[in-house]
Amino acid sequence: MTPEFPHPLPLAHVPAGGLTLHLEADAAARGGLARRLGLLALHGLSADLTLSPAPGGCITVRGRMAADVEQACVVSLDPVRQAIAHDLAWRLLPDGTEPSDTEEDPDDIECPGGVADLGEALAQELALALDPYPRRPGATLPAEVGGDDGGPFAALARLKRPG
Repeated sequence: MTPEFPHPLPLAHVPAGGLTLHLEADAAARGGLARRLGLLALHGLSADLTLSPAPGGCITVRGRMAADVEQACVVSLDPVRQAIAHDLAWRLLPDGTEPSDTEEDPDDIECPGGVADLGEALAQELALALDPYPRRPGATLPAEVGGDDGGPFAALARLKRPG
């Protein structure tokens, strides 16, 4: 699979004083990510990242992602546009470094060959930040689907043939 938003970074290229990066997906990358994530459109995706060397050859990354997504409403299928702002905390792991298993640590990203793909990491963060059930304001289920008719067992009882 070819990544839609590649941004490879060799860990060895992060200087001792750290590094600040701004990533922004162009129209082609946004289109590819929208297709992969099942979005109607991805109008914007960017991140501001601060990278700092850490013990063991790891790199810590802190930052903020911003995205403008358009999804289909789960009720009406109408477009639902949402802004996403999400804090990022990653630890880039060189070859041979074991991921941490504690919840309070940043997310570990394995970097085969000592190269991190920051664009792919950002795409995965976006996938996790998406609303799994986007709903247009005021969208309601039809009465026959969402009405309070006693639940599924009441519907089954209505189907039961008289004795």
